[in-house]
Amino acid sequence: MERMRQLERTGLFDAMVPRYTSYPTAPHFRDDDGLGSLGTWAGELDADADISLYLHIPFCERLCWFCACRTQGVRSPEPVARYLDVLKQEAASVAAALPQGPKVRRIHWGGGTPTILTPEQITDLAGTLRDAFPIADSFEFSVEIDPTLVNRQKIEALAAAGMRRASIGIQDFDPGIQKAIGRQQSYEQTREVVDMLRDAGITSLNTDIVYGLPHQTLEGIRRSTEQVLTLAPDRVALFGYAHVPWMAKRQRMIDSDALPDTRARLDLLEQTEAQFADAGFVALGIDHFALPGDSLATAAAQGRMRRNFQGYTDDSCAALIGLGASSISRFPGGYLQNAPGTAAYAGRILGGGFATSRGYRFTLEDRVRADLIERFLCDLSFDYSALEASYGTFAEIVRPDIDRALNRFPGWLNWINGSLCLAEGGKPLARLVAAEFDSFLKQGGARHSRAI
Repeated sequence: MERMRQLERTGLFDAMVPRYTSYPTAPHFRDDDGLGSLGTWAGELDADADISLYLHIPFCERLCWFCACRTQGVRSPEPVARYLDVLKQEAASVAAALPQGPKVRRIHWGGGTPTILTPEQITDLAGTLRDAFPIADSFEFSVEIDPTLVNRQKIEALAAAGMRRASIGIQDFDPGIQKAIGRQQSYEQTREVVDMLRDAGITSLNTDIVYGLPHQTLEGIRRSTEQVLTLAPDRVALFGYAHVPWMAKRQRMIDSDALPDTRARLDLLEQTEAQFADAGFVALGIDHFALPGDSLATAAAQGRMRRNFQGYTDDSCAALIGLGASSISRFPGGYLQNAPGTAAYAGRILGGGFATSRGYRFTLEDRVRADLIERFLCDLSFDYSALEASYGTFAEIVRPDIDRALNRFPGWLNWINGSLCLAEGGKPLARLVAAEFDSFLKQGGARHSRAI
């Protein structure tokens, strides 16, 4: 009870802050910072640079009410086929802008629902990428799998294309909660898909579970977590439901009165964290877990874990190139985002250009703050000397923020041998601490989700 009162005094239970999968966050991208930059930034990559590709398949046969991703419903195959034609044209254009030398070492298909594609479309799209881009001999190919929209033929096509990591969204297995969030997906159905993935030789499995859903209870999420563990995932993401109906209008279908309050959310979070710890998982960052032998756990132990739009990753590539509507790319020079709507996206590509509609060009201050926030959210601490090694005396720009953070979170945040460290039990404050270093929050103009 005393810990809860101490957390309350920090403002945690009322705070609304970004998730910081990027810095600056997407609401601060600018229309005039993206146009014309992709060709330049792609062409400036070093010859020995490694590249990640993210492909966005925005279509869903059902629109889950809880989801805030850029997706659209579809009832016939024609829009998907037309979109794939445009996506392949974009891939060719982006590949042509790259210099000789860089190789693709990571490919991720996300959505939406990538498994809405037919086996033939999966094979064709994978072949297009191989023809367009130089793919490294050893590369990781991961795909988001919807158990309600996949079969053995699709899984075999993905495996033949090189997929070795599958990611399955679960949220919660309770039928009542699934009805409340518009996503019916039984445990038995999910178990069957996992078995098919294993049979196809898929060696790595990611799953996710969501706390803070309507009608969710401690006993209910405990049962769902036990079921998740029976699937033997290598990694698990434990996300807090972000209720943002002003941005994702479909969330208005969810009864907000049925949502747990922030104190209940913290109880749901910490009980589930304890379950994963008891099952032998290593806690990573603020919301991920992995088995000790997993590459993400190894990267975290070595200080190499990164944070991007998909969450935590061991991806160390110099550039992340997003293909498809609303996709975001990250180059050394900044961020670029494609037009969010499929019609606007297709219009740009078919018009002979790139799909970029906005972006953000990094300043030196942005780099300092981005590095600090990323390291803090990965390690729950950051070493100030590492900033000095990278930026020299310019790192001093965050000194006032460090002092302010220490004053705001006494007992929770400590300065130890030149490092800013969260105390034991302080992980729920991580995003709130990161926000102390966000120079854009003072400008306002964007709404965010709860800090816990």
